[in-house]
Amino acid sequence: MSPTSVFFLLILGSMVDTKTSSEKESLLYPYGPHQGDKTNPKHDDGTSEEIALSAPFTFYGKSYQTAFVNNNGVISFDEPVRQYTPDPFPLADGRPFVAPYWGDVDNVLGGDIFYRQTTDPTLLADISQDITQYFPKSPFTATWALVATWDHVAYYGSTSQKGNTFQAVLTSDSKMFYIILNYWDIQWTTGAASDGDAETGLGGTPAHAGFNSGDDTNFYNIPGSQTDAIINITTTSNVKVPGRWVFRVDDFQVTGVDPAKLNNDCWL
Repeated sequence: MSPTSVFFLLILGSMVDTKTSSEKESLLYPYGPHQGDKTNPKHDDGTSEEIALSAPFTFYGKSYQTAFVNNNGVISFDEPVRQYTPDPFPLADGRPFVAPYWGDVDNVLGGDIFYRQTTDPTLLADISQDITQYFPKSPFTATWALVATWDHVAYYGSTSQKGNTFQAVLTSDSKMFYIILNYWDIQWTTGAASDGDAETGLGGTPAHAGFNSGDDTNFYNIPGSQTDAIINITTTSNVKVPGRWVFRVDDFQVTGVDPAKLNNDCWL
């Protein structure tokens, strides 16, 4: 092979790698202060201020006007959630919330939690395209979204540099209501107060992901929740996009995955 051919292949390989990286990064919708996000206080088991939703959000048949983005990986309605060790759904106390990754986050030790409500047409167009692709029988044009992102957040008691990055998007067209969960980088499952190892962030009672309606009937536990396997959530999906789970949540539809059918790559 000539030197020119070798040089061409090296350039081509670099282009492929760049494209792959860009595609992976697109899993998370834009976030951060430059997007107009607010930032949660640096406080263990803390929460955002009460968020007055500019568009009421229907969650399992009930409409909510307020929400909280909680440091411990939960978006709750009507009241904050400071609990750091997760419980499986359904919850006995009936609290309605979505748990992108419910675990003992400590943003004092590292990371940030961002959130914003938005009607930005570019972002809403991207969200609409994604949801319509996953649910083609119900074309969707988003008119509002709440984007919450946990950016490289540490765990309570950490003696490591490990951080988790994940995102939840609540969105609607005023008739249909969806939640998108994006998992970009998951390095730990458990805080030290939940019996996790301070150095590894593993063991104990691992994080939980899913939905709890508050009515003791409608709920969903993402496979792997509260097991060591939850660390692999970046490779699982119910819409064939590794690291992304999408649910319509207004009319009790759950597009889930049977854990028994997960293949070796942990997604269908």
